[in-house]
Amino acid sequence: MGRVRLSSGERAELWRRWQTGETLTQISRALGWYPGRVYQELRRRGGFAPSERRRPERQLRLAEREEISRQLACGRSLRAVARQLGRAPSTVSREVRRHGGRQAYRASVAEAQAWTWGGRPKRCKLAAQPRLRRVVAHKLSLRWSPQQIAGWLERRYPDRSAMQVSHETIYRSLFIQARGLLKKELLGHLRAGHRYRRRRRGPPQPGPSPIPEAVSIRERPAEAADRAVPGHWEGDLIVGSENSYIATLVERHSRFLLLVKVKDRSTATVTAALQQQIRRLPEELRRSLTWDRGSELAGHRAFSLATDMRVYFCDPHSPWQRGSNENTNGLLRQYFPKGTDLSHYSQRQLDAVAKQMNGRPRQTLGFKNPAETLAEALR
Repeated sequence: MGRVRLSSGERAELWRRWQTGETLTQISRALGWYPGRVYQELRRRGGFAPSERRRPERQLRLAEREEISRQLACGRSLRAVARQLGRAPSTVSREVRRHGGRQAYRASVAEAQAWTWGGRPKRCKLAAQPRLRRVVAHKLSLRWSPQQIAGWLERRYPDRSAMQVSHETIYRSLFIQARGLLKKELLGHLRAGHRYRRRRRGPPQPGPSPIPEAVSIRERPAEAADRAVPGHWEGDLIVGSENSYIATLVERHSRFLLLVKVKDRSTATVTAALQQQIRRLPEELRRSLTWDRGSELAGHRAFSLATDMRVYFCDPHSPWQRGSNENTNGLLRQYFPKGTDLSHYSQRQLDAVAKQMNGRPRQTLGFKNPAETLAEALR
């Protein structure tokens, strides 16, 4: 381990393994490198594999350049050389003039220079469009994800390609700082806070929690499962340091979010706080609640009596059954990173976070935001 430079073959193997999902440790063992060195290589490229360079068809090949060098040494004219190669005289003339003239032309030197000059990077769209760059930076500062920004731009400017950009271009401009387009500070607004593009990983699996008289999610009405009717909610707790918690409620049809301050995770505290929040909703938005297997809602029967909302519980080890809530809780970590003491946040502050979240476009809603989607459903 610990060699100084990566060969081209090792570098290609590194990116091949990275794209197939291997970890830093697995890659470093396979290549005989320290994990930190592999990380440096990934970080330098922002997690994006370098594109394979290809020679344009119209460009002269090394064999043609060698023939030019031999014919020039024999004193033949440029037109005669071009005729023999089947190239335009202007092509041969520019090639010779560009690489030192008749007396200094060398095929190997010309080939190396042409390959180097051909590597000039194409100007990124964010570099060419200052207004687009400012809009993207502003939305990133509001903690929108690159995918949300790209979808919103396409919806906001459907007929203006200059104001549209892919989410991968935004990620590249953030992670590859050599581009100098988006400030490094904006990386802190990304959901996961990564410093290079990573592979997708599955969510952690929570352990089972017995609930007395729990009603299975399999008995939930079909209208809740297909999201056709608003008023069906998914809920859970997000956990902070010092035994602090926030209850999250996500409406399945619109992905509209409610945040509820709770002092602890006891059944009495959680059910009381949820009841108070749910009672503020109109009747058409109080149809059902799907919860994880946490014991904090063991008093679900009392909650149902107080709110007229039936509570259904997911199967053990099946967080995907309330996927909207799981996804939203992940987004909320931008506002409440792991290790944060959540008890310091007031209900007013939680309402402000929920308002900002409900104003962010969502891909699953066709890049509409939850607030307008819920308003349309209620109309």
